[in-house]
Amino acid sequence: MSKAEYDAFLAQCPSRQLLDRITDKWVALVLAALRSDGSHRFGADCAGDPRPRRYSELFRTLPGVSQKMLTQTLRALERDGLITRTVEPTVPVTVTYELTDLGFSLHEMIRGLKSWAETYMDDVLANRAAYDTRVG
Repeated sequence: MSKAEYDAFLAQCPSRQLLDRITDKWVALVLAALRSDGSHRFGADCAGDPRPRRYSELFRTLPGVSQKMLTQTLRALERDGLITRTVEPTVPVTVTYELTDLGFSLHEMIRGLKSWAETYMDDVLANRAAYDTRVG
C-alpha cells in the first residue's frame, strides 16, 4: 500500500491497528514518561529533555500499570520503532528505553492530548454531573 491508500476508517487497514495502539492509555503515558523528569508536580507538561529511562523508573512513574502490561506496552512500542531498548551487561543487567525520532514526533501529539485532558477535566466532570442529573 502506498501512503495515499491508508484509510483508518477501513476495518482491514493497518493504520487502524496503529491508531488502536497509539490511543491506548498506557502507550500515551509511557511516551509521556520518556520525555518527563519523572516528577508528578502540578502543571508538569512532559516537556523535559528526552532521556533513557529504566524499566523500574517507568514502573514507578506509572501507578496502576501491571508489570505484564508495562512489558507488553514497551515491546509493542519497540516493535513499531517508537522506542529503543538498550541492554547493558551490568550486574544486575541494566535495561533502558528511549524515544526514537519517530516516537518523539508522536510524543508531541500525546503531550497535547495529556495537557488538554488535565486542563479541561473540571469542565468534563461538570458536564458529566449535569448529564447524570438530567438523564439519571
